[in-house]
Amino acid sequence: MASSSQQSSVGSSTASVWFVTGAGSGMGQLAARRALDAGHKVAALDVSQAGLDQLGASDKLIKLVVDVTDMAAVSEAAKRTESELGPITRVMNAAAIMPLGPVLEQPAEIAAKIMAINYQGLVHVAHATLPAMLARGRGEFVSFASLAGLMPTIYVGAYNASKHAVTAYTEVLAQENRGKGVKFCCICPPMVATPLLDQARNTVWPRLFNLLPPITPDSVLDLTERKLSRGRFWVLPGPITPAVGWLRRFSPTLTWWLNRWLEKHGPTDALFKKRA
Repeated sequence: MASSSQQSSVGSSTASVWFVTGAGSGMGQLAARRALDAGHKVAALDVSQAGLDQLGASDKLIKLVVDVTDMAAVSEAAKRTESELGPITRVMNAAAIMPLGPVLEQPAEIAAKIMAINYQGLVHVAHATLPAMLARGRGEFVSFASLAGLMPTIYVGAYNASKHAVTAYTEVLAQENRGKGVKFCCICPPMVATPLLDQARNTVWPRLFNLLPPITPDSVLDLTERKLSRGRFWVLPGPITPAVGWLRRFSPTLTWWLNRWLEKHGPTDALFKKRA
């Protein structure tokens, strides 16, 4: 169960029916749990039935095995949500994958899959949910991007590209729909202690990732609630995220120098590979 402070912050939102992608693990699952604990209704989407089953059973919960790369399936899930739970008032786009590797060594098919899930999935969710929310003039649309969506990094190229797409797409959505009653929010955390990091550990682990330990998922969601309540678009959790974003924007040359200095060994160096 969520703590009383967590329940209060989630419960303070105007949302009552949540549409959460990537709800089978990590940030999406935690967001769904906290919403249920606060009394909200939740449509939990994921490709993993086993992951969704970890949410338990509730008359406020529907579990939908959906691949966000399938537009028809996402649209059907949105229709079912509104039919069974009521009008969607918050969307949480958390579905993502994170295999890493040098861009020319990572198979093109993997790069395409990263983009299809992390970015195209967001596009599908937006088309399936936003028109009705905008027509009603209320709701919240939250995208989980990443610090990787603000700062490109060696060995993170495909994931960087997908999260840059997420930040850009969500920002334009917000600007095109200003004043229409729907709040937009883009979360750009550094590393978060979720199973998503295991995909990186199983491929390539950049030295940059060793500078600070991962932050907690609850801290990301707590800050998101505070920012949403104030109508803020950007959510930059963690102690260094705002500074890194500033450095990338105003001194990209220094940012790349530091990155190259840290990643001074080639991609076949044992330090970068998963240890047995």
